[in-house]
Amino acid sequence: MKQFRTLLVALALTIGTSGFVNAQSKVAHIASQELVESMPAYKAAKSEIEKLNKTYDAEIRNMVLELQTTMKKYQAEAPTKTEEENAKRAQEVQATEKSITDYRQNALQDLQKKEIELMKPIYEKARTSIQKVARAQGFQYVLDSTTGTGVIMADGKDLMADVKKDLGI
Repeated sequence: MKQFRTLLVALALTIGTSGFVNAQSKVAHIASQELVESMPAYKAAKSEIEKLNKTYDAEIRNMVLELQTTMKKYQAEAPTKTEEENAKRAQEVQATEKSITDYRQNALQDLQKKEIELMKPIYEKARTSIQKVARAQGFQYVLDSTTGTGVIMADGKDLMADVKKDLGI
């Protein structure tokens, strides 16, 4: 009876272990940020955003220079103007400063919108390709091994080469 019980326990452990082995998932990894940065569309989008940023910077610089010139002129003329005129000019300068600040904020918002607009399709294309390659190779999970994402060790299959091939990079 004791041998039967031991045999039953051994059989249960064997079945449990083989079930655990079969239940293990296939896992791969990819550094998604590295993949996206290697895509030609990403480089083109970054270039477009930088060009737009330079345009806004130049416009803001010109507005500030104009304001500084006006302020110097007003300061030089202040002794010859009435107190009322000087107060009016001070309000004008403050209004101009506010408009420059508003323009700067609008420019930043516009840059953020443009970046989202340009980058979203690129990230979507990368994600779709990763899913396609992973499914074709039978992987159930793909971890993002980009530095700082929480993956400590990535010894599994690296999908980078296969996904780049799928994207034509």
